[in-house]
Amino acid sequence: MRSILPTLRRIVRRPFRVCKTMNQAPTRKPTVSLRLSKAELVLVFITMLWGGTFLIVHNVMTVSGPMFFVGLRFAAAALFVGLVSARSLSGLTFTELKAGVLIGVSIMLGYGLQTMGLQTISSSQSAFITALYVPFVPLLQWLVLGRRPGLMPSLGIGLAFVGLMLLAGPEGGALHFSEGELVTLVSAVAIAGEIILISRYAGKVDVRRVTVVQLATASALSFLMIVPTQEQLPGFSWLLLISAVGLGAMSAVIQVAMNWAQQSVSPTRATLIYAGEPV
Repeated sequence: MRSILPTLRRIVRRPFRVCKTMNQAPTRKPTVSLRLSKAELVLVFITMLWGGTFLIVHNVMTVSGPMFFVGLRFAAAALFVGLVSARSLSGLTFTELKAGVLIGVSIMLGYGLQTMGLQTISSSQSAFITALYVPFVPLLQWLVLGRRPGLMPSLGIGLAFVGLMLLAGPEGGALHFSEGELVTLVSAVAIAGEIILISRYAGKVDVRRVTVVQLATASALSFLMIVPTQEQLPGFSWLLLISAVGLGAMSAVIQVAMNWAQQSVSPTRATLIYAGEPV
């Protein structure tokens, strides 16, 4: 019996182990999700909106100088956001004021210098040079925020930049370092800085208050730039007025959405979405 019992125990326990193994849930292989979050879908929408403003700006440049129009555009945008969020403006903090001013400076340089460049260089050249903000963002993210981009985001940034170069065309990639090209290059750095600064303060400030400050700052600085650039003030034009109000409303939506969405979307991932703007 002593020699038979161990064998019987093994025989009796074996089916139990087999059943336990058969009842275990199969191990699922990790999958890559291609779904976009709500915040990322919002960024896709404003990127389409942002791209639609390009032709309007081209038309307005026939009746106005760049800095005056940028100032008028963001004054309208600040007014729109201010009216909607008037009750919350009294709680403005020093951090929100600081963030708004820094982002406003980058907005003025980004939009203002790009618009100035369009007066002397072609649209394809402007698109190519402005696209340099795509590789600038992960570099600044690393230097300013101390966040090293991962392998996949870096590959995505590289592919997006190559795609934008192909979109600009061979002529767009020919740089001669003219005045228009240089100011557009600075605007690309400023756009990258705007994206980084928004992520830097995201979640630490009230979206509505900081948006009003940054839009007002961009408007005021653009009007001040009229003096050193010796830009002539334009006469009254319905095209100028309607375009400023329309683009002001669009800019208000774009800036509020960027400040809100980048609370949960990384600068690198947001840049990949913004790269669709020239398309």
